[in-house]
Amino acid sequence: MPGRIFIDTNIVIYALGQASTKAHLAAPLFVGSPSISTQVLSETANVASKRLGLPVSETRKLITLLEAMCRVEIISLATIHTALDIRERYGFSWYDSLIIAAALESGCDTHYFEDMQNSQFINGRLRIVNPFV
Repeated sequence: MPGRIFIDTNIVIYALGQASTKAHLAAPLFVGSPSISTQVLSETANVASKRLGLPVSETRKLITLLEAMCRVEIISLATIHTALDIRERYGFSWYDSLIIAAALESGCDTHYFEDMQNSQFINGRLRIVNPFV
């Protein structure tokens, strides 16, 4: 079982969505106060309002729920510089690099991330895990 975990936006959306295999696999990942970042909150709010069509009041409730369930890591200037290093070293997209940087800075050792290579290690200490594999 992993130590501190970090959860990507897609995992959040699946966990909060309608009953499905992915929702069933994603929801238990929220036990034990996993980490997310302000980027995850922002992306979740965007998906909730644009793709899911939730009114602002419901989106606010969703964000408040996530704040209560998770440790929220703030994207700082240091995070941005770490993300630049990650992007240069691994060639990930900017937003993937930024979220990985937040996971590293928060001391997580496992990052649940659907869209990356399963079991890849970042900087020798953060393991990417696709919970749907």
